[in-house]
Amino acid sequence: MSFYFCIEEAQRQLTKESGLKGISGVSNDIRDVQAEAGKGNARARLALEVLVHQTRHWIGAYLAQLNGADALVFTAGIGENRPELRDAVCANLDQLGIALEPQANQAARAREAVISAAQSRVKVMVIPTNEELVVAREVKRFLERS
Repeated sequence: MSFYFCIEEAQRQLTKESGLKGISGVSNDIRDVQAEAGKGNARARLALEVLVHQTRHWIGAYLAQLNGADALVFTAGIGENRPELRDAVCANLDQLGIALEPQANQAARAREAVISAAQSRVKVMVIPTNEELVVAREVKRFLERS
């Protein structure tokens, strides 16, 4: 077994077999994990709890490093389409200036929206990603430099 193979296998395991899939035993897809959690799968519920805990941990760490924030943005598949996870992530963060408006949070799915409550010092938003546009811009930049 070569050293290169060991690194390649470690990378594969870290990127494909850990995280949601490693904890839940189900999948890397949040939809599958949530479905299993809804059926009572304890490992799937744990995976969701770890996801929320880690997200909150990093929000707190960044708020401490930055001495606050103007905005918290949820994006990509999970951030755009999972109001229940956004709610869990932001729960009880009002002392840090983060508060959601429940109806706005529930209504925001795959569209740009402000979901923070009026009293929230930090603006909480959903901003959909547009990977195709980013790739097209990078290709254009690359071709212009060539």
